Amino acid sequence: MKNKPETAYVLVVDDEEGIRSGAERILNRMGLKVLTAARGNEALDIMEREDVSLVLLDLKMPGLDGMQVLKRIRESDQNILVIIITGYATVETAIEAMKQGAYDFIAKPFEPDHLRIVVNRAREKIRLTFEAENLELERKRTLSDLGTEKSRVRTIIESLPNGIVVTNSSGQVALMNPAFLRHIGFDTLSCITGEQISHYVKDDGFCRLVMEISQGSHPAVGDVPTYEFSPAEGKFLMARGRPVLGDENECLGAVIAVEDITALKLLDRLKSEFVAKVSHELRSPLSTIHEQIALVLKDMAGEESNDEKLILARAKEKTGGLISLIGDLLDLSRIEAGAVCHEPKPVNIDILLKNIVDFLGTRAKSRQQTLTLELPDYPLPSLTTDPMALESIFGNIITNAINYTQNGGKISVKAVLADNKLIIKVKDNGFGIEQAYIDKIFDKFFRVKNEKTRLITGTGLGLPIVKGLLKDLGGSIAVESTPGSGSVFTISIPV
Repeated sequence: MKNKPETAYVLVVDDEEGIRSGAERILNRMGLKVLTAARGNEALDIMEREDVSLVLLDLKMPGLDGMQVLKRIRESDQNILVIIITGYATVETAIEAMKQGAYDFIAKPFEPDHLRIVVNRAREKIRLTFEAENLELERKRTLSDLGTEKSRVRTIIESLPNGIVVTNSSGQVALMNPAFLRHIGFDTLSCITGEQISHYVKDDGFCRLVMEISQGSHPAVGDVPTYEFSPAEGKFLMARGRPVLGDENECLGAVIAVEDITALKLLDRLKSEFVAKVSHELRSPLSTIHEQIALVLKDMAGEESNDEKLILARAKEKTGGLISLIGDLLDLSRIEAGAVCHEPKPVNIDILLKNIVDFLGTRAKSRQQTLTLELPDYPLPSLTTDPMALESIFGNIITNAINYTQNGGKISVKAVLADNKLIIKVKDNGFGIEQAYIDKIFDKFFRVKNEKTRLITGTGLGLPIVKGLLKDLGGSIAVESTPGSGSVFTISIPV
């Protein structure tokens, strides 16, 4: 069994010296034993040597990032609580970290009082968990104080800051703590157990998840099923659960934990609104500057190349890149706000693909590349959807293939119909992607940079846009790649 909570260390992991030293001073004044680490690998090494009960973990770090460190911590010790240190631009990742088992988050720059509140809440959770473990050991030693133990366990559950609801195999509620009742808006004094879960929560998706877990449809080990729902306007909750197994491994019911993620959702919405507003304000003046530079260059067309002309050409290239970035940011904001695919129309896939390949063929020819389209003998079915969304999906993937393939390379686009799904494969023999980057290429602003790709311009938003649009269409995208041999992007859209 681990040492008592007060004898264990708090580990602060952040690549910013100011954050580490500031947090260390605050935590030392709280009477805590503090260790610090500037990198993910360093933090994991410390945790192998020292007894750590709480980790303050930055998401954005060189080398192992926060999500990778969190995964390693969850694999090695489920009892260690992780508080995510998140910046304004990483709120979505913080939400994902909460889904992956992080206990809480704190946005930087943070005030000392805010840090104390979050850490004290975690200390209380650790203390309660420690007591619960002790109670479990006592239960195994003797059954003489069973009644007392039940009372103490109930007290612990009712003291937890997160909502807890326990159901039997029929989906009837056997136990609810006050936090759960507060989250769903029920009166904690008059509410009684025994009813179906749908009596307390009117969200069909949540009730379906509870019933599936209660009846053993989800395994007791492995990924924890999660579900987000809104019990009232302006309030957002995230639920995750586990089945309760009997002595013979039969499913007796479910335990569902419910967390309030309203603050994270609000920060996410504010971030999207901020990006959209700034993008709108910047696009008009940048477009004006771009056009004026183009006019000056046009007037200088007959002149020999000089430093002024080269500077203006470079400025025109950079303003064009910024305009493209702003367009991508606005597209992402619309996708995140659900403002796409609202006016579906029948789209002929054969014609759409031919037009895109013909249009991009000029760019491929300028680089001595071969761009081919292979369609099946039978006509592909029409899709009733947003044609602009499909153009953006296919155009981004084929453009990437052209950009990341050497001069003289080959790119092929193949379309087939299989299992009531439209399958589009875009294959190239270009630079390829290292396996370590496959999961990251769909992150916003991430671009693979090496000796072969460092001169390729781009925003790092094309693939996130593709993934977001495909999610709205109910589709998916998969990648296979070998460095030096090329890549294959497979798009799947249900018909």
